[in-house]
Amino acid sequence: MKILLVEDDSGLADMVRRTLTEAGYAADVAFDAPSGIEAFEIDPTYDLVILDLMLPGLERGGMAVCERIRELSSGVPVLMLTALDSMRTKVQGLDAGADDYVVKPFHVAELLARVRALLRRSPTAHAPVLSAQGVSLDPATRTAIRGSRRIELTAKEFAVLEYLMRNTGRIVSSSELIDHAWDSNYDGFSNVVQTYVRYLRQKLTADGEPDIIVTRRGSGYTINPDA
Repeated sequence: MKILLVEDDSGLADMVRRTLTEAGYAADVAFDAPSGIEAFEIDPTYDLVILDLMLPGLERGGMAVCERIRELSSGVPVLMLTALDSMRTKVQGLDAGADDYVVKPFHVAELLARVRALLRRSPTAHAPVLSAQGVSLDPATRTAIRGSRRIELTAKEFAVLEYLMRNTGRIVSSSELIDHAWDSNYDGFSNVVQTYVRYLRQKLTADGEPDIIVTRRGSGYTINPDA
């Protein structure tokens, strides 16, 4: 899952980005209203936008960014951050197209809970629990189960497997996986995907279980849907 964070406080932005990354999300950051709009115009496939209300660069700050995002996408969830704890401000944010809001200062646990809730409502969240080839993946609890055993995955392993399972039956290229499981600052090599797919295969297969991730040489990876 890939999240766009638009926040002008660099310290808070860094803390939220690290929190999201540690939770298994890929997060890009923009620091003012024009940059936030530009980031979404360049890549409107973000799964969620976390948007500060008081942003520099445009007269109406985060309200203007939210309205522009809504012009480009009616479905992407928008979580608004505001230091103004007034009903009028909250109503204005929701009327501008936000789906939810968090008042600053906030607890990290609350932010992550609201992120998970909005992602479950996202058009890309086809089901609360993903299931394919005997593997169940619960994005809400970040757990993976095959048969009767629970599989411990790192945040990045979970992100790769989640994206593949959300796209069962479709070949996903390495570059597409990098786009959705790593943030825009990633400048490494595409073989990082091959490495993480190997990690996943080692953890997902035990006692002769078949491999659920299929390599399409020269094209990418796929997980076949259940028959």
